[in-house]
Amino acid sequence: MDLVIATKNRNKLEEIRQILAETGLKVMGTTDIQSLPDVVEDGLSFEENARKKALTIAKLTGRLTLADDSGLVVDALNGRPGVLSARYSGENATPAENNRKLLDELKDVPMKKRTARFVCVMALARPSGKVSVVEGRAEGIITSELRGGEGFGYDPLFLVPEKGKTFAEMAPAEKNRISHRAIALQKAAEVLGAVARQEKS
Repeated sequence: MDLVIATKNRNKLEEIRQILAETGLKVMGTTDIQSLPDVVEDGLSFEENARKKALTIAKLTGRLTLADDSGLVVDALNGRPGVLSARYSGENATPAENNRKLLDELKDVPMKKRTARFVCVMALARPSGKVSVVEGRAEGIITSELRGGEGFGYDPLFLVPEKGKTFAEMAPAEKNRISHRAIALQKAAEVLGAVARQEKS
């Protein structure tokens, strides 16, 4: 069964491919299909954006489509950067710029109040318009400096207390067992299994 991942982010696509490697699905990104438009993420929540992307691409391709919207929610910043995580310091912001802004905004916040979570909402859309939504979360603390060279985005600043490491200090396989995206994908895989069984029956 084909599954389109509604993203052009190669890092995110590869992470999803690794997590879904044993499902037998043929996973492709939107860059693997010609003439697909960029879907504007103008929703006010992760779910709104995920639903919009999944439905748009599913209807355009006629294929089962999985879309996610994910981001970092920092308690001391009243939930920012949230849905603006990828463009926190501007429309064409780099991860380094976003990380610098986050560190600057938290410079006077003590470590015990730097609690945060990565949130991932995934929407699985059929071409018929039916959508299933799941969510994954990973709890952590924002460090005061960049740590580690793995991962992407805010990973070098996101410390998982139980592990004593940031996401960027973890090998991909370790991160992929506990990340917000992994948790959401495990739930999405259950929905995908149900869809596959329906198609066979």
